[in-house]
Amino acid sequence: MKIITWNCNMAFRKKGEFIITEEPDILIVPECENQERLLIGHYTKQPTAIFWYGDNPNKGIGVFSFNEFKIKLLDIHNSDFRYVLPLSIYNDKVCFTVFAIWAQKPEKHSCYTEQIWNAVHFYSNLLDNDNVILAGDFNSNSIWDKPNRIYNHTNLVNYLKTKNIISTYHHFHNQAQGQEKHNTLFMHRKINKPYHIDFCFASLNLIDKLENVVIGTYEKWTKYSDHKPLIVKINL
Repeated sequence: MKIITWNCNMAFRKKGEFIITEEPDILIVPECENQERLLIGHYTKQPTAIFWYGDNPNKGIGVFSFNEFKIKLLDIHNSDFRYVLPLSIYNDKVCFTVFAIWAQKPEKHSCYTEQIWNAVHFYSNLLDNDNVILAGDFNSNSIWDKPNRIYNHTNLVNYLKTKNIISTYHHFHNQAQGQEKHNTLFMHRKINKPYHIDFCFASLNLIDKLENVVIGTYEKWTKYSDHKPLIVKINL
């Protein structure tokens, strides 16, 4: 099974065919336009289901599933945490609790992590499930921690650890938070402005089945977005 998250920088209708060739089972796309604006018919592989959420039809978050996976927004969804979406993604064999994430700054606050921090505490009981995935554009990294801020990135990572949920990339590549050797963002598409701000966290029962974690290259993906896709393969 393959999970991919990729912030497409809008206009997904012009770019979707390229990420679809990576053969995702679950695809999470921050800054995605809504279904009415997509050109699904020309994809090399058709999604089983599409879920889109947002206020701006040009720029919300899209979740695509393939290989008979269906998508359902959970009734517990709290719209106060926009773009931290609790979803059930399932087929006849397996069910995942997936949080599709595109972190936003709360009004009058300067930290992207605050929204995710509040959301994971609100959805705390869901995090105790097996097959939990949190994936998307977190807009955060431990390099921007402020020690006196409870909702900084490191504290978020540590809270998820208490729920037995850890970063697939950091586990697979044996990397420390804030010291990543691969970057998911080159700000304004400039190679000298690299950051690691896109993540896929997963519960330990999935971490034990990790087969590969890859971040797309600057050379291949920069013409489409300043973000690079994070591709996680799990052997179910």
